[in-house]
Amino acid sequence: MSLSAEHRTPCIVVIGVAGIGKTTVARLLAERLSVPFAEGDDFHSPADIAKMSAGTPLDDADRQPWLESIGHWLHERDAAGSGGVVTCSALKRRYRETLRAACPGVVFLHLTASRELLADRISRRTEHFMPTSLLDSQLAALEPLGPDEQGASLDASPDPHTVAKTAVDLLPLPARGKPH
Repeated sequence: MSLSAEHRTPCIVVIGVAGIGKTTVARLLAERLSVPFAEGDDFHSPADIAKMSAGTPLDDADRQPWLESIGHWLHERDAAGSGGVVTCSALKRRYRETLRAACPGVVFLHLTASRELLADRISRRTEHFMPTSLLDSQLAALEPLGPDEQGASLDASPDPHTVAKTAVDLLPLPARGKPH
């Protein structure tokens, strides 16, 4: 049995630069919506992680297999009707188009914050491969959501619970996708 688009549980990609809080907000959002969660960093190859750990930004050739893997995860959740929330920087529109090609109804939540807050958050992380030195390259590459892209932008400065609650109210989700 297939669900119609207006009743389908949403597939959401929480996007933004390093340190924005994608993982924390995405986990909370997935809990609020009772859908599966995936950490986009888990889809990176060991070679990509080594490259970023050394302070070298990934290029588009590095990113393509990663984006396709995340797109496959989204496609599977959409086909099953379970929906899901996954993190992915998806800084450029063409990266989001790769994800949209795999899951046409995907919704993007673009988290934003000041450079100062981002640098502070990154500097406090001890168990992550992304160094603060790559923040500026991510900010330079960032292409905000276009008006024709399904989703919303949201300030990630407040506490993550507030951001997740606001996201549920802000995102264009089908009525069944919003918790009561």
